[in-house]
Amino acid sequence: MDRADAFAFERPVRIADIRAYALEAPCPEPIRTSFGVMRVRPAVLVRIEDQDGAAGWGEAWCNFPAGGGRHRANLIRQVLAPIAGEISLGHPADLFRHLSERLRILALQTGEPGPLAQCTAALDIALWDLAARRAGRPLWQWLGGTDGSVPAYASGINPTAPERTVERAMAQGFAAFKLKIGFDPETDTRNLATLRGVIGTSQPLMADANQAWSLAVAERQVEALAPFGLAWLEEPIAADHAQADWLKLAARSPMPLAAGENMTSEEAFVAAAKSGAFGVLQPDLAKWGGISGCLPVARAIRDAGRRYCPHYLGGAIGLLASAHLLAAVGGDGLLEVDINDNPLRSEFLPETAGLRSGRFHLPQAPGLGCEPDMALVRRYEV
Repeated sequence: MDRADAFAFERPVRIADIRAYALEAPCPEPIRTSFGVMRVRPAVLVRIEDQDGAAGWGEAWCNFPAGGGRHRANLIRQVLAPIAGEISLGHPADLFRHLSERLRILALQTGEPGPLAQCTAALDIALWDLAARRAGRPLWQWLGGTDGSVPAYASGINPTAPERTVERAMAQGFAAFKLKIGFDPETDTRNLATLRGVIGTSQPLMADANQAWSLAVAERQVEALAPFGLAWLEEPIAADHAQADWLKLAARSPMPLAAGENMTSEEAFVAAAKSGAFGVLQPDLAKWGGISGCLPVARAIRDAGRRYCPHYLGGAIGLLASAHLLAAVGGDGLLEVDINDNPLRSEFLPETAGLRSGRFHLPQAPGLGCEPDMALVRRYEV
């Protein structure tokens, strides 16, 4: 973490209490991707309190599989919380470094690097919220941002009757949209053509294939998608494809390629940003890195001349953290906002936050600007 002195605690901080809450809300319309279906909306919220009674909130990614949120909440309670209490913290990034080092062998032993990284990210977000609250400033501003609003786009658009979803999104003030594709070529192209008919040719339209295609299929599909003028094509091939495959596909693609939600190290992001294969990179701070990992990554993406657009599909805390980081880093990136109904997002967002005229406005209160209502937490806790 650079600019360490600017964010260092005035005196060492010790974590006195960590609480993890696994929440689930009904999903009236299941969310379809090329690899699976979400039938409930989960979230794992984390609350950290220090020795002086200051507190902060974080969120861990837990969308798949169903019930994964309960597993991550138990990991936080049983594994991460005792480790987090071991050291005095001189800087908000110290906890991320300490947990990453202490959990490295456990991740190998258990075969669970993903869940452990997601839990670490949640605690990191919570500690940065706590630190910014102690500083008395909104997190975006404390991190160096100058504008408390960011442009946003409607995400999570299902392949069934997407025009109805987009019309609803437009009524809410969205002016950019991302469709889920990767099902079958006919469905994908029909839906994209339909959406272009609804939104016109000037508004941004993106597509997310969720790693659906082989390289050979993707090479055919990028040419078939050319007429739709996509702002980016997201994860057309699996995230673990060799860099040479991504470069080969990028050379044939008429639209920028996007990826990043499944990258899990600073080294991976820096290499991707420098590779020339990606026009857009999309770290998910609730999946890996939190603020400590993703702030330097986002700056590296921008320094390399790429577009930083944070990935996110979860509850209110993670969405706010993603927006704060985008506002802090700046640039021409867009905030991903799930258009599907999710009480764990809509009911937990503070009244001062939300979409107006295509921009997501952040609270002016210190930290993330959100203090979850414990009555709501208890209503949705499983």
